[in-house]
Amino acid sequence: MLSIVVLVSGSGSNLRALLEACDNPLYPAKILAVGADSAAAGLEHAEEFGVPTFVVSEGNFDSREAWAERVLEHIRFLKPELVVLAGFMKILPEAFVEALSPGLINLHPSLLPDFPGANAVRDALAAGANKTGSTIHLVDKGVDTGPVISQRELEILPGETQAELHERIKVIERKHLVDVVKQIAVQEIKLEEIAR
Repeated sequence: MLSIVVLVSGSGSNLRALLEACDNPLYPAKILAVGADSAAAGLEHAEEFGVPTFVVSEGNFDSREAWAERVLEHIRFLKPELVVLAGFMKILPEAFVEALSPGLINLHPSLLPDFPGANAVRDALAAGANKTGSTIHLVDKGVDTGPVISQRELEILPGETQAELHERIKVIERKHLVDVVKQIAVQEIKLEEIAR
């Protein structure tokens, strides 16, 4: 049984998909806790499923490094085998990444290396791209630059708005995340090999 901590910043729709999957006794993973950098709406999903939560607000710390160290303390106490960033909108310091690698993965709404960063959906539309999708990758010290674990492609429809496209990406992201976590749990995907 793969043990996971999930970090969120927003509504937590991908987190909810993972919580629902983990609620099935046949699914080979368990969420130990959900952390956030603010009182994110996604924490309500965790509470609904009886999963412990923690919040570490960056505003309470003198530096990003001190904030990240406190988040890391929470994670180390729980001793998860995998940490999933599911819409966690923070750039993490190198020491944090190194402490958890290769067991630190991120879900991103584009086909990396295309359109990294916080505005991937907007940027794909602005560039006139005809396809985008979902990428799950190892986190490294860059912004969305870590080795790709898995991608799922999605055609961009003519005249589609940013909100419409983002919603369609979220639909594939949810299943993508559930599938990849399962593959990691049953050793079909070996993060150590991808990290090499």
